[in-house]
Amino acid sequence: MTLSTAKGATQPPLIDTTIGAQLEATVRRFPDREALVVPHQGLRQTWAEFDASVNAVAKGLMGLGIEPGDRVGMWSPNYAEWIYVQFATARVGAIQVNLNPAYRTNELQYALAQSGARLLVTRTEYLTSAYRDMIGEVGPQLPGLERIVYFDTDDWAALLAAGEAVSDAALQERAANLSPGDAINIQYTSGTTGFPKGATLSHRNILNNAQFVGHACRFTENDRLAIPVPFYHCFGMVMGTLACAVFGHTMVIPCPTFDAGAVLETVQDERCTALYGVPTMFIAELGHPDFERFELASLRTGIMAGSPCPIDVMRRVVDQMGMDQVTIAYGMTETSPVSTQTSVDDPIERRVSTVGRVHPHVEVKIIDPESGATVERGTGGEFCTRGYSVMLGYWNDTEKTDEAIDADGWMHTGDLATMDEDGYVNIIGRIKDMIIRGGENLYPREIEEFLLSHPAVADAQVIGVPDERFGEELMAWVQLAAGQSVSDDELRDYCRGKIAHAKVPRYFRFVSEFPLTVTGKVRKIEMREQSIKDLGLEGAAKIENA
Repeated sequence: MTLSTAKGATQPPLIDTTIGAQLEATVRRFPDREALVVPHQGLRQTWAEFDASVNAVAKGLMGLGIEPGDRVGMWSPNYAEWIYVQFATARVGAIQVNLNPAYRTNELQYALAQSGARLLVTRTEYLTSAYRDMIGEVGPQLPGLERIVYFDTDDWAALLAAGEAVSDAALQERAANLSPGDAINIQYTSGTTGFPKGATLSHRNILNNAQFVGHACRFTENDRLAIPVPFYHCFGMVMGTLACAVFGHTMVIPCPTFDAGAVLETVQDERCTALYGVPTMFIAELGHPDFERFELASLRTGIMAGSPCPIDVMRRVVDQMGMDQVTIAYGMTETSPVSTQTSVDDPIERRVSTVGRVHPHVEVKIIDPESGATVERGTGGEFCTRGYSVMLGYWNDTEKTDEAIDADGWMHTGDLATMDEDGYVNIIGRIKDMIIRGGENLYPREIEEFLLSHPAVADAQVIGVPDERFGEELMAWVQLAAGQSVSDDELRDYCRGKIAHAKVPRYFRFVSEFPLTVTGKVRKIEMREQSIKDLGLEGAAKIENA
């Protein structure tokens, strides 16, 4: 009997320095190589130029009185200023608080108050987000928030001007007194139930995760990485910008918020060798009406992560986008984020059907959620991980921290997974997403993967809705491929005889899009609530919740 547990390699060694020191080392190695390209801002910088911008912002923060450990909120879509603040806060020892650019007043007020932010950097507005108006509404309830810097106004010049009185020596002295174990970043979880929790991460947490993510992709200074995923999330700021600062490759920012056409055009024009995205982003790119006209031959690698990756979508990314070395990564904000990842050397079957093997310097195990015992390989259970990547804790919330991280240092993810005999992990769902129909445990991802095998189906999401007889029944929300049509009866017929009767959805809903978070994750809670209302199942829901 082989248990579902694995330890990562001990090489390469952990980076034992701060983010600022790592950036300085990369600048010394590649001062004249291109570091940052932001087409929507008309911006290009070498590593030396980028470093100078970061130092100017860092001095500005010091000039405004920001001390080590102070919290600085960053609330914006993907602009160059976001990256400058990311590295500048790290250089002066401030803790950057990442704020979802889709936040509205209640969420904004909670995060700024809970983190105790002294300074907020933001824009006046973006699309439907009137940031200045929202800040004006919640500001009176935030006495600890001392200053707002709107980087699309003269405020940005004022911030830089505040740093003119700060010497290079003073900045260097500040940086020299920082430690790799210091908290440097707070990221709020999605908060689908209750208030969001602020995962607190250190230099060591995220710098090393960036290193190992990059090694799995075989990044070198010659790569050019397109980053359309949001910076406020680990995918953008750790696996994206921070990995570039470790390896010296170029950060290419296609758009402030995701736009499939802008991504494809930027990859083509900038000759990007790597591309990141969640599955919904890749689906949108592959389904773009002008997809065939874009020249994507420069693409080599990248990462699909953030939510379960449909096998069919992975195959199309390899075959139609030329990303034959694309990898899949799995993790969560609380683990900096990645715990397992496929490698460019893995057989294609492994790379399209698993989330890879354990990262270096990390341990993983799969346990029975009830007993806590490690299960045999091939058996489903809760995925747990420990090592350098586990967060310092939830900001000012020891109770929630202790619920998530046990006495032995294991982070309990809430994700259901299996591990095969070779150590490859497959995520089969969330403990909370598991559907119990008539006493039988059903995993939505398995059914979603099957529905995707139908030629008319572009994407599918399966949820549970209340049922008086079985407790729960299955419902599938389906996006059809361009020019395709199919009925719910035809899909049921397609399922019969191929998957167990209990796994055949009772209800189907055909949609053009799914409700998504800003990071592209499907909001199944919202889908369930809408479905209960549309199907008139409020009575069954009351029985279920009684």
